[in-house]
Amino acid sequence: MKNKSIKSILIYTLISLAFASCVEKEISVSSPDSKNKVIFSLTDEGVPYYSILSEDEIIVSPSKMGFEFEETASMSEGFEVISTETNSVDETWEQPWGEFKQVQNNHNELVVHLKEKEAPHRSMDIIFRVFNDGVGYRYSFPEQPSLKELKISNELTEFNFVDEPEVWWAPVHSENSYYESFYRKSPLNQTDTINTPATFELKSGKYLAIHEANLTDFASMTLYNSEDNQYKSELVPWADGVKVYTEAPFETPWRTIIVAKEPGGLMTSTLMLNLNEPSEIEDLSWIEPSKYMGIWWGMHLGKYSWGQGEKHGATTENTKDYIDFAAAHGFDGVLVEGWNVGWDGDWTADGTAFSFTEPYPDFDLEEISEYAATKNVRLIGHHETAGAAKHYEKQMDNAFALYQKLGVNAVKTGYVNKYLDKKEWHDGQYGVRHYRKVIETAAKYNIMINNHEPVKGTGLQRTYPNLMTQEGGRGQEYNAWSADGGNTPEHTTVVPFTRMLSGPFDFTPGIFDFDYETPNGARVQTTLAKQLALYVVLFSPFQMASDLPENYIGKPEFDFVKQVPSIWADTKVLNAEIGEYATVVRKDWETEDWYLGAITDEKARNLQASLSFLEPGKKYQAIIYSDGKNANYKTNPTPVNITTKTVESTSVLDLSLQPGGGTAIRFSPL
Repeated sequence: MKNKSIKSILIYTLISLAFASCVEKEISVSSPDSKNKVIFSLTDEGVPYYSILSEDEIIVSPSKMGFEFEETASMSEGFEVISTETNSVDETWEQPWGEFKQVQNNHNELVVHLKEKEAPHRSMDIIFRVFNDGVGYRYSFPEQPSLKELKISNELTEFNFVDEPEVWWAPVHSENSYYESFYRKSPLNQTDTINTPATFELKSGKYLAIHEANLTDFASMTLYNSEDNQYKSELVPWADGVKVYTEAPFETPWRTIIVAKEPGGLMTSTLMLNLNEPSEIEDLSWIEPSKYMGIWWGMHLGKYSWGQGEKHGATTENTKDYIDFAAAHGFDGVLVEGWNVGWDGDWTADGTAFSFTEPYPDFDLEEISEYAATKNVRLIGHHETAGAAKHYEKQMDNAFALYQKLGVNAVKTGYVNKYLDKKEWHDGQYGVRHYRKVIETAAKYNIMINNHEPVKGTGLQRTYPNLMTQEGGRGQEYNAWSADGGNTPEHTTVVPFTRMLSGPFDFTPGIFDFDYETPNGARVQTTLAKQLALYVVLFSPFQMASDLPENYIGKPEFDFVKQVPSIWADTKVLNAEIGEYATVVRKDWETEDWYLGAITDEKARNLQASLSFLEPGKKYQAIIYSDGKNANYKTNPTPVNITTKTVESTSVLDLSLQPGGGTAIRFSPL
């Protein structure tokens, strides 16, 4: 590591010497712990650049900044620094739900005020915030006559690297429009255009993740491999090719770079949350996490249908049965899909047939809502739009008002279509505006949202805590019908350090029956113990027990599913290698209990878990659910050993994970 640091300093010195001949001014700001540093500079042509160092290692080498517009000159050169501002913040704020109850916002800020030297003398500010866990920066355009009715054609932000890093990435739009691709690992220069979050391993061993925060009325950012060791911001366009329609004053989303020595540091970063605004919702009392069940998995297996007919799943009788089971086992919600008019025929081709207020004749919405209330179970509504966003917007107020009247305070939304309204990307400015409108409208009616086929998460749950969770990744449903056989064993060892850096993931764990048959031969490629561990590893404040109720009856492992919380006061990663294994521990939001989840890929592993996170001097009962004898995700997924032992903070547990396996543990103070 010492030699690598010397090499990095020498490289940076050479770059600085070469750059110095054309630099007008260099300004820097460091993190509170002084380990991370941003350097801003202008060339003598007035071109803005930034670079980032971490512990004197260059992690982003000098990279250009700026914008291009249609019908007006670009703002990428000819600038001078008018003034700068600095600010420091150290505060702690509390989440209504999350992976941490308390979040520390500790950063140093640099604001650089730029102005063009020549007419029309336009102004642009660049704001840097440097945290101990990374960097965020955004562009801010003050109100000015020359920046009215803008059409952004390109954002010129670069991310340059000294050496070629390895990157875990997923493609943009080429496979689907919902971020539902496997992440793959390759050298940067073997990629093209990739989604964020994108996770990097540098030659020095450090880990980075590039993403964005506070995506508001803007196009989402993808990364285009434009040159060797370089990504450039590539904004998702409208159908007409324009990237963003706007006018000053406006601010861009924050471009974020998490910096960590170990993969776990990426997972526990709160940088993205800290770059979003505090809650717009004053009364948070109606926002509650949920452990829920649903008339859902049976549809994917073909036992039930969404549309009308003999196999229709969303019937009054069937829903009451699910409510009874949920109430008997401590679940507070039941999701019902296929209850409303519009599912018959090829609903994916045209979502304008959907009604969000009219149920099918065999589904008595009022009766079921009243019945659920008597059982203290939340009825979770479902609004599939098939991408017909405008059609949905016309009905939203009436639909949410109806739900509020009936006591239904949670809705799962869906957008199963390549485009919104048959032409616009989910992650362009059009989609960003629509999804925000849904969240804001839902908040007016005290409705929580679980958004599927979404725009990626960027920390908006801080500002609108009713945005509980999202899909935006390959979830459990792929194990029912995917032509590639389902999610691979390594998939869930990658997503905590990639997809989940964008926020909660409605993966829907909890499959207990592995003997089902599907036309494509898809299946769950985990052991049962790993299904339990996923409740801890994959965070969602809406957490589902996804299997059919009958598959839980008589299974002692079901106790863990019933007991494991869905929100957490603290989170730690004990060990991890991306794509291989991960061990995560989380503390219950309400009690002193801790939970552990350890998972592996297709390889068997022996891992050690130090219990130093437990309170010193106190003894705990550990109930351990581990892979049983000869457990194997391919041939024998169901054996689970359930053991109990007394442990304390000085204890070290040996975890034996079988192929595709896992371990789940509950620690309770004695």
